[in-house]
Amino acid sequence: MNDTEQLLAAAEKTARTTPRREKYPLPAPLPADGVARAEAALGFALPPLLTALYTRIANGGFGPEYGLMPLIGDRAPDGEESAVAQYLAHRRSAAEEGEWPWPEGVLPICSLGCGMYSCVDCRSEHTTVLLFEPNADEPEHAWYVDQPDLAQWLRSWLDGTAWYSEESEDEGADMAPWPDFSARVWPMDGRVRPVRGSRTATARPAGTSWIPRPSDG
Repeated sequence: MNDTEQLLAAAEKTARTTPRREKYPLPAPLPADGVARAEAALGFALPPLLTALYTRIANGGFGPEYGLMPLIGDRAPDGEESAVAQYLAHRRSAAEEGEWPWPEGVLPICSLGCGMYSCVDCRSEHTTVLLFEPNADEPEHAWYVDQPDLAQWLRSWLDGTAWYSEESEDEGADMAPWPDFSARVWPMDGRVRPVRGSRTATARPAGTSWIPRPSDG
């Protein structure tokens, strides 16, 4: 069994034994044509490890904090929309309504609470996992590199070393800002659309990278 298979086996075991399953049973795995429909709607390919989570374990409902949202299809039992629906809505809101721009190819996959999301950069070579933390003064200050790849993000959840874990000794994470934000937002010339209204909760000086735990939100 290679590293990926071991990781998937550990994720499935945890998914099927976590106490939250008593309230929300795991949904069925996503059929292969569901992945094809998701990629067609998104306009880009999904990382193999991500699709394996959905097609071999369940279509969401497991993972850190509030769990992976469904990849495509109906809302989760807690009301969370699918990852595809949220990505398309974010992109549409930025283009049509002047909301904060959402980077192209960055798929939200997991709600961490307090408006924060774990997102996979599907355009990156190593499937970088980003943190979207909206309690920022400007949209370019809302994105951080959580883990260099999806496998490490999963391992940090499984072994309790992730910044949001109760087992973690840190109250926050000193994450590096995501350097590719400006190049990946619409319009693709690096300009950031002006923000109409406010989506901020607590302003934070530019350049700081303290991330509150979800329970702080």
